[in-house]
Amino acid sequence: MSAPAAVQAAVAAKRASSQPTPPATPPATPPRKTIACPHCGGTIDPALPFCAHCGGRIGGAVATPAAATTVRSAADRGAGARIALLDDAGTVKETFTMSHNEAVVGRSDGDIQFSDDVYLSPVHAQFAVRDGQIWVRDLGSRNGTWVFMDAPHRMSDGDVVLIGSQLLRFRRLGYPGPHPPEADKTRRLGSLIPTADIAVLAQLRADGSVRDTFHLSPGRTVVIGREKGDWIFPYDQTMSGTHAEVRSEDSDFVVADAGSRNGVAVAVRGERAVKVGQRVLMGDRVLRVEHL
Repeated sequence: MSAPAAVQAAVAAKRASSQPTPPATPPATPPRKTIACPHCGGTIDPALPFCAHCGGRIGGAVATPAAATTVRSAADRGAGARIALLDDAGTVKETFTMSHNEAVVGRSDGDIQFSDDVYLSPVHAQFAVRDGQIWVRDLGSRNGTWVFMDAPHRMSDGDVVLIGSQLLRFRRLGYPGPHPPEADKTRRLGSLIPTADIAVLAQLRADGSVRDTFHLSPGRTVVIGREKGDWIFPYDQTMSGTHAEVRSEDSDFVVADAGSRNGVAVAVRGERAVKVGQRVLMGDRVLRVEHL
């Protein structure tokens, strides 16, 4: 080979070596297997844990259903007594924990709030644990705090009981004294009654005024109901046919549930001890002590 030819060959070889090497063609990737989502039917990758269409879990895993009851802490600290919120059927809807052995209930303030309850005062009542027992105190609410009885209740002057949707206030009248003789010695005419009336139950309106009354006398038992009894409220659908009875015991009067569906509640005056399992009405909410 002549010198010029050798030089040309060397230059060509150098140019060829300086050219970039084309990338190797990768082997063809086989198509990824897909399946139908068992929840929505969309096409999904079985290697993924969730469906990209509906978010449902796939791959054979079964999602754990959420608990029906939400458990919250009244103060988000520690553990303590528990208060349950009940629905209309009496099923636990939500549970609150009294972490610091007390909890205030209200519509707009407090540890436990129900902002949509128009019958609940902004600050309504307080639960507190003391001496191994739960106590409830009304904090000056407009509609009161009510404890459903688990045993007959001996009424004191001024007590208000809730029977169905009726607010009945108990008042003592005392024993009537003898009438002084008239100047002309004419005797007074009056209704023949078995014994003297010494107390009265008053049906209260929403403004606190009295609509109707029923007098109580010693030795007499009064039955209250929607269909049967001595004092009947046929228009009250929350009252059972035979709901409660008020009976005379010595010089006192005792109110007892007669196996009603909705029970009998007593308004809290000051504070009142509440047992585990006992229900409390505040506004339109029924709460129950679950654990101490």
